[in-house]
Amino acid sequence: MVVWMDPLHWDKMYRSRDQVFSGEPNGVLVAEVTELPAGRALDVGCGEGADALWLAGRGWQVTAVDISPVALQRAAAADTTGRVTWTNADLISTPPPAGAFDLVSVQYFPLVRQPGHAALRGLLDAVAPGGTFLFASHDLADLTPRPEEGFDPRDYYQPSEVAGILGDDWTVLVDETRPRATPAGTHHTHDTVLRARRSR
Repeated sequence: MVVWMDPLHWDKMYRSRDQVFSGEPNGVLVAEVTELPAGRALDVGCGEGADALWLAGRGWQVTAVDISPVALQRAAAADTTGRVTWTNADLISTPPPAGAFDLVSVQYFPLVRQPGHAALRGLLDAVAPGGTFLFASHDLADLTPRPEEGFDPRDYYQPSEVAGILGDDWTVLVDETRPRATPAGTHHTHDTVLRARRSR
């Protein structure tokens, strides 16, 4: 198994610190979703839960999924909304229910390419008609291969590539690279962003 797809890898990372991420929602999510009406959201690779809790605070009913039980326990402990279902699952091998969500948010999730785009199509199929697919990644220029961890950024989907896979029932609203407001000490300077709406 590739290290980046191994729940033990992620559990170890989360156990290494009391808090891995900032606790603030991702900027791309805030920028692209603030004006959307609340509905049912799927947060893919929710980690410590900042995005899911932000969505819940704005009235969304959220299914927050992560491969790491440690991350989910930490996220659930911070949840006072009652609007989030914390779910331990591997969305690479087990797709979410089709047509179930008004928003599928994929924020910096290592979505590895597969023959026939099986995992990606599972996430796209989960978007209900009229719903939004939001996919954000680090710009490839900011990413370095880590062979010792089985990580090569070229093995994973970039938003612009996903835009080219979408069918006629999708309208691409955003497909761009933009500067990222990064916390001090991080080396990521740009985000690549796709926002698309499903028409049927």
